[in-house]
Amino acid sequence: MAFITYTGVGIKAIAACVPPKRIYNKNLGYLIPEEEIEKTINSIGIKERREADKDVCSSDLCLKAAEKLILDCAIDKSTIDALIFISQTPDYRQPATAPSLQHRLGLPQTTLAFDINMACSGYVYGLSMAFAYASLAGINNVLLLVGETMSKTISKKDKNTTPLFGDAGTASLITKDAKFGTSYFTLNSDGEGADVLQIPYGGYRNPSCEERLKETSDEAGNILTGEQLHMQGMDVFNFGLRVVPKSIKDILSFAESKIDDVDIILFHQANKFMTDFFAKKLKFSLEKVPYSLQWYGNTSAASIPLNVVSEMQTPHYPQRKNVIMAGFGAGLSWGTCLLSLEQTKVSEIVEY
Repeated sequence: MAFITYTGVGIKAIAACVPPKRIYNKNLGYLIPEEEIEKTINSIGIKERREADKDVCSSDLCLKAAEKLILDCAIDKSTIDALIFISQTPDYRQPATAPSLQHRLGLPQTTLAFDINMACSGYVYGLSMAFAYASLAGINNVLLLVGETMSKTISKKDKNTTPLFGDAGTASLITKDAKFGTSYFTLNSDGEGADVLQIPYGGYRNPSCEERLKETSDEAGNILTGEQLHMQGMDVFNFGLRVVPKSIKDILSFAESKIDDVDIILFHQANKFMTDFFAKKLKFSLEKVPYSLQWYGNTSAASIPLNVVSEMQTPHYPQRKNVIMAGFGAGLSWGTCLLSLEQTKVSEIVEY
């Protein structure tokens, strides 16, 4: 188990952008029996989701979030030393999207820029990498852009995924400053469960082919192609139950802290029934577990920073000294951190 400690670096600011188009789960009568819709909404906790237009990519949403962050914090672009872009839905298979974002944002050509694909644990993984870079001599500011357009990956005839996923882009600025104190991270993986959340075709293991672009029906009557997201929901729940509460206990033990010291837990916004269950298992008050998935759905790697921007505007959740972030999902992978958001500027959400 990888435990990592950082001192004197932290999150200076967070911003987020979502598409204006709202998709309401109450209108899924074509897919879910009418008598089950309300029960489904109450269970997963998602009333509506945001969906990007065909020509809007994750990078576009991240760009707008970054522009908002830079404007609100009066950031000199020449001081940004690195840009990390995290997404399962990049602009192209090749090249990486990060250099394009460097150019579009007007950052200097000396900016280090690269992509990561880590699904729903991506924000915590990305934060750890950004903290690591910001800890180095010669790098002071790292722009972490995390965005997903998951609506482009799902079949609207699949009741497992259709009610869940939405689109968003986020920006976080990680910087050196002694005021941030010490942060703690644990990062983990279990590739044995890679097929639990997977788009099986369209990569280089199983290339695109005409047969796999055809719609097929599974045992439950869901209709989807080989190049759309396949999810085994119960396996995902069992995976989360197995690793997330334990990972939180592990990070608290590593930091020589306890659950009563925690001000907020920011879970990946996967499914309210699931994460409420985690909090109850930890004996942690649900009043200190912010949720934004009712408005935005599961936005994969973007869900934790989007949740911050949506739910932590002043005066909400004023105690932010000891904040746990827990991301978990495809891979399988999971990451947990304990850090402070006391010095973090949170911008108002923007639409694009």
